[in-house]
Amino acid sequence: MSEDKRRKLKQISVFLENRKGRLWKAMNVLSGAEINIRALSIADTSGFGILRMIVHNPEEAKKALEADNFVVKVNEVIAVEVMDKPGGLDELLGVLNQADINVEYLYAFVEKKSDNAIVVLRTEDVDAGIAALEASNINILNADDVNLL
Repeated sequence: MSEDKRRKLKQISVFLENRKGRLWKAMNVLSGAEINIRALSIADTSGFGILRMIVHNPEEAKKALEADNFVVKVNEVIAVEVMDKPGGLDELLGVLNQADINVEYLYAFVEKKSDNAIVVLRTEDVDAGIAALEASNINILNADDVNLL
């Protein structure tokens, strides 16, 4: 497997109607399938929401959710380690801005075992994002790294 391919994380995006119980139902399905959620973000509009998640087994998560009539998409994102201090995110975004790479969205979580935060981001061009981050020596995590946190 190529190094760039290994550095891309699979993210599950679940489209949820904006109504009572839908978020719980998605979590209930994943719990029943014994899927561990490492990170998540939800964005909403008046009619629907998009639940984005990094899970330990994206293919199984997709299968379980689709079996319960959820609309699910899998796409590639990048996870990087940044210092959990003022300026950590600024440095990361500065690298991408300098390389003229647009960030579509991002979300973050704090890693329990160190002083770092983990930022999950989606760029218009994931390969270009990886190349720019690598050139600036930003630590890019693979799925195994994230699952062990």
